[in-house]
Amino acid sequence: MVPILYSIFDVLGTDANLYLAGILNLFMPIILTQKTIQEPDVKLLGGKGIHLAEMVKEGFPVPETFFITTEAYDKFVEMNDLKPKIMEIVNNADFSSIDSLTDASERVKKLFLDTHIPAMLREPIMKTYKDMGYDEAIKAIEFVNAARDIPFVAVRSSGVLEDAAGASAAGQYETFLNVRGKDDLFDKVKRCWASLYTPRVMYYRHKNNQPQDTTLCVVIQRMVNSESSGVSFTVDPTDPVGGANHIINEAVWGLGEMLVQGRVDPDHYVVDKSTGEILSKKISSKKEMMVKDRNTGKTIILPVPAEYIDKQILTDEQIVALSSYCKKIEQFYQGKPQDIEWATERGKIYITQSRAVTTLEKKEVGELGEVGRELIRGVGASPGIATGPVKLIKDLNELGRIEYGDVLVTTMTSPDYVPAMEKSVAIVTNRGGSTCHAAIVSRELGIPCIVGTQNATEIIKEGMIVTVDAVNGVVYEGKVAVDVPEVKHEEVSEEIQDTATDVKVNLAFPDTADKISGRADGVGLLRLEHMMTKAGMHPFEYVRQGKQDELTDMIVEGVGKVAKSFFPKPVWVRTLDVRTDEYSNMEGGSNEPKEDNPMLGWHGVRRSLEDTDIIKTELRAIKKLHEQGMTNVAVMLPFVYDVSELKKAKEIASEIGLPETVKFGIMIEVPSTALSIEKFCEEGIDFVSFGSNDLTQLTLGVDRNNERLIKLFDEMHPGMQALFKYAIEICKRNGVKTSICGELPSNRYDAVEFLIRTGIDSVSVNIDAVDKVRGWVAKIERKLLIELLKNR
Repeated sequence: MVPILYSIFDVLGTDANLYLAGILNLFMPIILTQKTIQEPDVKLLGGKGIHLAEMVKEGFPVPETFFITTEAYDKFVEMNDLKPKIMEIVNNADFSSIDSLTDASERVKKLFLDTHIPAMLREPIMKTYKDMGYDEAIKAIEFVNAARDIPFVAVRSSGVLEDAAGASAAGQYETFLNVRGKDDLFDKVKRCWASLYTPRVMYYRHKNNQPQDTTLCVVIQRMVNSESSGVSFTVDPTDPVGGANHIINEAVWGLGEMLVQGRVDPDHYVVDKSTGEILSKKISSKKEMMVKDRNTGKTIILPVPAEYIDKQILTDEQIVALSSYCKKIEQFYQGKPQDIEWATERGKIYITQSRAVTTLEKKEVGELGEVGRELIRGVGASPGIATGPVKLIKDLNELGRIEYGDVLVTTMTSPDYVPAMEKSVAIVTNRGGSTCHAAIVSRELGIPCIVGTQNATEIIKEGMIVTVDAVNGVVYEGKVAVDVPEVKHEEVSEEIQDTATDVKVNLAFPDTADKISGRADGVGLLRLEHMMTKAGMHPFEYVRQGKQDELTDMIVEGVGKVAKSFFPKPVWVRTLDVRTDEYSNMEGGSNEPKEDNPMLGWHGVRRSLEDTDIIKTELRAIKKLHEQGMTNVAVMLPFVYDVSELKKAKEIASEIGLPETVKFGIMIEVPSTALSIEKFCEEGIDFVSFGSNDLTQLTLGVDRNNERLIKLFDEMHPGMQALFKYAIEICKRNGVKTSICGELPSNRYDAVEFLIRTGIDSVSVNIDAVDKVRGWVAKIERKLLIELLKNR
């Protein structure tokens, strides 16, 4: 039957569609209920579905459930002619590229969400849903009346390949809780279907040589009004040999999502499988719980009442009863260890899911070991994977506790943290986005870093051994085997590709210069802050104590190391840009003034021109470097907003005798600087460099360190593009070199192409992005050349 004919069913009435669906159900069942299941078939129900169906038939306490089978999915795809569209998208995806997989996933998801569920499927699903109803006991505790007798349900995906022997695909598909009503139900069903094509699932199938053209069942299960929930294992997953005779039960108050998400440290009960004896109990402090709002039906997080925070969740009798169910389920599955999800309602235990534990054998990836529990997620800001013991830093005074090999977990880093960060194998923060201090410094140091977790300092405990997977933004408990697709960039030959647009590097640590100087066309941003604070004293404290000469020597030593490594390539040195809330833990830091908004306060060139001793110290150091023959060193002024600042800085340079041959430039970080760039060119500058992080923040009015606003922080917003274009065109007319040194060119191909098309002379990127971006630049320039030749 061709897809267009199926649309005829949509004009038929409900009764006609139910009649036709009933006939169809005889040959290819699209709906199965607890009463109509005969012999459970994994091809119809998927891995999760078949386990539930089997437990129902065996009489285990499973909440009322029905199944939208794989036949329904197949019919939905067939009736809407989606298969060729899906396969075209998937087959064209690059499985070595996370960006490509994400793009393919979003396009497939849009296909599902934009497609109508035909009436021949919709009507029987809705009728079965309404028939679930509530029993009288449930009505007594729910806000239900005769006109609203429609239950809240969980909508769970059940893949055909899920829970297969040796696989660990379980949990990769979508689950939705507290779904109620027709529109909500059908939306969640389509989202479950679409979850067959998330980036993670597509990559998993590709890696395991499984077909991409697969199918999925959707399980509709009455929501248990959970007083407590949890997960049980019929073997100790952390010690499958020594713990083979143990049943592990973990419990939280309310819904089990708090346990899955790692937001709460659960109670932990160990039971002897043979005797039923409780071997051990660990009662944790459980400060939050997820529950259903009685008024709205939505899932919300509430604080646990004080008297329940440290209270044992399950009674000893319930622990024994639950463990007995678990043992019987394992016996039913021929002794195969099970991973069982459960919940309690009015004291009764319900089994909501069971699946085989498929990943007990040890897996190794490099030096990594066993698979462990996911603790928390955030934004992977500096890619890499590392394992180590956690040091929880809640105060700057604790930084001395960090030792080499520790995982630093804190609310947010600042420049004070740099010495500790250099010792750490990985960094995890509550706050911050991809352009925050932790992200930028970690990328340069090559340390895995996850930011924006919101509550890592609450979830991750002192002394824990954790694995930080900063490729995917996940922290796991223990040494964990992490499978990550290798991201392939534009290939760069061993001989550095020659490009018209220079590819420079951003540096803060002189010791990293040698490893990149041969592959970069210069340094587009050399930060002085880390060199000037290495001895543990605030930069301005040197001035207050009259120790400017010491500061000059530090700059000469640090910048000189970089300049020698890169000579004769240019090294653009940014003068000091320290906010008043930075380095407060260092000697003299307490003498800094307090500001309500340091990000927009007394820092950059505006402070240097008031407290001129610091800029004189910096300029004397650069003068000394030129006298030593390092004529590739140039001066770059930060956070300039008006041409008068440039004039005053040049007067100070002349006053201390800085040679006129020293090149002078400015950072464009403030919109007023971009908009008045012609005035700067007239005053006399050799180069400009866009600081895209601050420029985006000030143009869009978005705090770049606020993880809630990450989605709004768009460096390629039309307003940003207008500023880039205007400033570059004015500079080109005046013979002024243009560059960019923010995060933007390190992360976005589209931005690099836009900037090259606009005429930028160079891009300066993070140390780990030089080769990738050089490949991008070479590709873009070849593309432009071909376009030019075609248009002749």
